[in-house]
Amino acid sequence: MKASTYRWWMMSVEREAEAALDTVRDRYGRIVRPEEAAEIRARRTEAALQGYRTDLAGAALPLLDVARRALDAMPPVDHVRAWRDVLSGLAFSHTEILRLADLPAEHGRQALWPHLARWAEHGTIAVYLADQHHHPAPEFTTDESREWTRRVQAAQDRGELDLIESWYAADGRRITLAYLVEDDASEVIALAGDPGTPLWSVIGRYDNELAAGRVLPKPVPPGVLHPEGPGLFTRPEPAPEIPVQVLLRDVAEAHSAGDVSEALLTATDRGTSAGPMTHLQQLLDETARFCHALETGQGRSLGGRLDALGRQLGLLADEIRDAAGELGKTVAVLPPHRVPKLPRRPVLETTLPPAAPRTVPSARRS
Repeated sequence: MKASTYRWWMMSVEREAEAALDTVRDRYGRIVRPEEAAEIRARRTEAALQGYRTDLAGAALPLLDVARRALDAMPPVDHVRAWRDVLSGLAFSHTEILRLADLPAEHGRQALWPHLARWAEHGTIAVYLADQHHHPAPEFTTDESREWTRRVQAAQDRGELDLIESWYAADGRRITLAYLVEDDASEVIALAGDPGTPLWSVIGRYDNELAAGRVLPKPVPPGVLHPEGPGLFTRPEPAPEIPVQVLLRDVAEAHSAGDVSEALLTATDRGTSAGPMTHLQQLLDETARFCHALETGQGRSLGGRLDALGRQLGLLADEIRDAAGELGKTVAVLPPHRVPKLPRRPVLETTLPPAAPRTVPSARRS
């Protein structure tokens, strides 16, 4: 489908733009030449528009029509209603792209990028819906499922059930492929439900993963952690941050307690210029949020564990800030007897190339 091709095109365009933007940033990631950055983003938008004209300008509306007809045939579960909203947003963005593309570059180009990005982000949902030609094979009967579920539950208790991959089907079920290991042999089975809780059942047995993929319900597009948040192509510029390696170097080269105190305070800063330790706590909190959003037994357990670790890290950061404040109050410097020990010869910054081997000139023949 051309929407998938366009997504790959946009990823290439974004990578090239990010590489170019890196040349106008300082060592901490801040844009220091805004005029050049604006020109880079303008070229990025032009390249994205070229890809849209090639891949989607004429194909977008027919694709959306087929996707809507597929939605009409599905049960009205939550994700189906959400997909209908996505299709409406894609239709609006298509209209806006065509309208803004006809305006002079200085008027319409800045507003184009969010609409182009929307198709790159979510056009694959329309592709999935338009490609509903797969008809899954019949699954286990109730009696077969009950028998196999007891057998696999026993194997799970023995630690002989190895999960392979998991996805959601269009009807909302979570499908998981697994290896059932018995008597030094393994076979592929499919589970419906959450393997981390007792509420699951075996729906099929297959010779291999490829055979299972041919007959099981196909995966639907996975969800996102922040439905209202930015996407891959619309994420904000990262906030500047002093790397831990730079702070470590500052401490190693410091002479006064105040300099070391400042390094610790920088690492734990919670303001607009959040330090790396604060970002680590945010990473734990976001990961915990992701685990809870999985809506599985194991996800809830891991989410609670990461929540606790995030709180512990926050308390540790408080202790570090307190220690940094006390260190700054000492107004102390290193004693002068810690004199640098110099090597006999200065240490070279680069290694000299090995000397070329001497060659003995051959005797000239008469």
